[in-house]
Formats: sequence, C-alpha cells, structure tokens
Amino acid sequence: MTQDVEMKDNQNTPTQSVVSAPTSTLQHLKEIATLIDTGSYTKEVRRIARAVRLTVGLRKKLTSSVISSFLDFTLVPGSEAHTRLSSYVPKSNEHDMEVDTASSTSQAPLKHLPAELEIFCYFIVILFLIDQKKYSEAKACSTASIARLKSVNRRTIDVIASRLYFYYSLSYELTGDLAEIRGTLLALHHSATLRHDELGQETLLNLLLRNYLHYNLYDQAEKLRSKAPRFEAHSNQQFCRYLFYLGKIRTIQLEYTDAKESLLQAARKAPIAALGFRIQCNKWAIIVRLLLGEIPERSIFTQKGMEKALRPYFELTNAVRIGDLELFRNVQESFAKTFAKDKTQNLIVRLRHNVIRTGLRNISISYSRISLPDVAQKLRLNSANPVADAESIVAKAIRDGAIDATIDHKKGYMVSKETGDIYSTNEPQTAFNSRIAFCLNMHNEAVRALRFPPNTHREKESDEKRREKKQQEEELAKYMAEEDDDDF
Repeated sequence: MTQDVEMKDNQNTPTQSVVSAPTSTLQHLKEIATLIDTGSYTKEVRRIARAVRLTVGLRKKLTSSVISSFLDFTLVPGSEAHTRLSSYVPKSNEHDMEVDTASSTSQAPLKHLPAELEIFCYFIVILFLIDQKKYSEAKACSTASIARLKSVNRRTIDVIASRLYFYYSLSYELTGDLAEIRGTLLALHHSATLRHDELGQETLLNLLLRNYLHYNLYDQAEKLRSKAPRFEAHSNQQFCRYLFYLGKIRTIQLEYTDAKESLLQAARKAPIAALGFRIQCNKWAIIVRLLLGEIPERSIFTQKGMEKALRPYFELTNAVRIGDLELFRNVQESFAKTFAKDKTQNLIVRLRHNVIRTGLRNISISYSRISLPDVAQKLRLNSANPVADAESIVAKAIRDGAIDATIDHKKGYMVSKETGDIYSTNEPQTAFNSRIAFCLNMHNEAVRALRFPPNTHREKESDEKRREKKQQEEELAKYMAEEDDDDF
C-alpha cells in the first residue's frame, strides 16, 4: 500500500505534468494499434479506416520520441522492420526518452504482429518525415513501404495502402523525381485491378493522371483514363481529384462543356477544409466559362479565403466582359508569373478571340452603322493592317452567328440589324433545360451517395413481415369474433 501511495505522489510532480502531452499522444497511438489489431483479426475494414482517420488527427503531435517509443512497443526490437524504420527517426533527447519508456511500460506490447500494423508503422514514419520536410528520407521510407506492400495481399490493408501510395508519389514529387515512379505506379495499378482493390485503383489512377499532367502528357493521360476500369467511387476525396483531372484534360481537348461540368462538380464536392484544391478548381472553371462565352458571377471571386488567389482571374474576367483588348494584354502581362505557375497561360492565349468577339458584340449593339476603321480603333487592334483585320474579324463573327450584321465592302462599314426579342427564340428554353438537368443530376448523385448500415434491407423485411403477420392475426381474430356473434 505504501508503494502505491508513493507512486501516486510521484505522478503529481511538476516534471511529469510538463511532459504529459507526448505521453498522451503515445497512448493514443497504442489505442490505434489495438484497433488495427482487432480489425485485422476480425477482418473489419471499417476499424482500419477509423484508425487511419484518428492517426491523421494526431499528425501535428507526432515527435521523434513518440514514434521511437511506439516502434519499440509495436515492432520486435532488432527485427528488420524495426531496424529500418528506426534509422529514419532522429534520436531524441534523453529526458523525453525516459518519459516515453516509463509510459510504455503501462501497456504490454502486442503478442503478435499483423501485417496491417507493420504497414501502419511505415505510414506514421512517412507522415512524420514529410511534416519535418525530410523529403529524401521520406522518399526512401516510402519506397521500402511499397516493396513491403507488394508481398501482402489482404483486403484489410487496402485503406492504409491507398494512403501509402499517395505519400509515395508525394515524396517523389517534392524531390522532383516524379517521372521515375511512373512504371511502378502502373504496375501497382495492374496489381490492384487483379486483386479487386477498388480503393487502390482509384488512388493509383489519380496518381498516374497527376503524373502525366505534371509533365503535360495529356494524350497519355486520356488514353489511360479511357481504358481504366470504372466503378462506383469509394472515396469522396479521390472522386474529387478524378473530376478535377478530367476537367483539365477536357479543357485541353477543347471540350469545354464537359470540362465545366467536371470542374464545378469537383469544387462543389470538395471538403471545405481543402481550400487549395477548391481554389485550383475555381481557377480552371473560370477560364473554361470564359472560353464558353460566359461571365462568372462576382460571388465566385469573393468566397472566403479565395479573394487574393482569384484576384488575377477577376481582372481577367473584367477585361473579357468589357471586351477591351488592351486591358486584356495588360492583365496578361501583369500576372504572367501567376498564370505560368497555374499552368493556365496557354488557355488565356485562347481568350484573345473571345475578348475581340465580346468587344465586337458591344459595338454591334451600340451602333446601327459603323465604319471598319472605327471598329479597328475601338477594338484597339495594333497589327500592321488593322482595317483588313477588322474586316476579317467582323466577317468571321457574322458567319459564326456571334453578331447579326452585314458588311458593305465597297463603302467599308458594318450595318447591324435590329435586335429582336430574346423570348421569341429558344434561348430561354435552353437555359431552363440546363438548370433542370443540373438539379436532377444533383438529386441523383445525392441519392447514390446515401449510405445504410449492412443488412438493413433484411431487417426492414423482417419488420414488415412481423407487422403484416400481426395485422393478419388481428383480422383473423376479429373475423372469428364476428362469426361467434353471428352464431349467437
């Protein structure tokens, strides 16, 4: 009894309270390890997925001493995995090591080591190395984890494996060696397809698309995407990434309508916390809408946390809306570095034609008749022969149906026709049709995204049968009572 009292007194000392945070993190990791061990034994994937989510929440609290103590607790000291992973973790000071060692004795090590737990150890070490910006060590550790994953074929490990695939690609991207792993990613995608690992297929397909798009290999990306097997999405994050990459591919291929739908859907489905991803989706969606001849709403540029990032695209939209070619050139030059970093510079070059067309439409609405030199002056064409260029631009716009006008080539002026009532055309019907289709599509996606507990339909059937049986018994009893009354 005296020893117990003394131990309680020692736990309340100031030195222990100061270092309580690492001890708490270590204890959480041990609980997560127990959860993974249970999920591996019972073959419940949801337990593994929950363990991964809990680990991401502890990511900022990971320290070298905590990870070292956790590796000692989980792995067999002196084993190949323990030696390899310990070499990536820097040694901590002696004070923290003493505290962690003392805390680790409160819970016995695991009696057996499932493959899921070993892969999980790789996962937390890679997380720690990337957060510490030790990208070379993270690259080596992720490579070792992928080599270990190739020898394991268990469905309970797919959730952790998908995360390792992502950080494997990220570590190579951060070191500038993304092209080196393309063959490995293709082989892993092939293996995941043969093993019916759908979550792994989703993740690896997105990583391969990102790999191709990083080097502007859009044709190869489209060939892979079109031939890869498609199935119902298992991860909302991976589905958002797929839609974003699909939108980029469709934009380069001039399929702007499909690109707009994919990009807006990706921005809408993305989590609120993924601010950077949503910004990228909105940047590409703005360019695509401008290429389609639409003007994005002002509310898109004033979203919380996006005002500064979308400022160059707001100025660009303003230039396109006004139809001012000189203002468009100034914006293009002012934010050239931003557009080059976002890889949208080639798309913005395509917008020049839209700016000219918008300016020409404004001119045709404002003037019933205007000379071609005045058209060239208002469009601010700075070519060698602006009048001839203005004539060809007006002729092409009339042929494409952008403006309703005629050209008098002899006298050198453009005559605009009177604008009719837009409600007498099919444009309102087209607009309503697109809105209705959008709402129906959103409803169908929401219905498909509904999730139910397993075997719910069976429970409903049994409940319905029970109620039906009870109702039949009541009706039978009532019928028998009526027959008895009739007999009397």
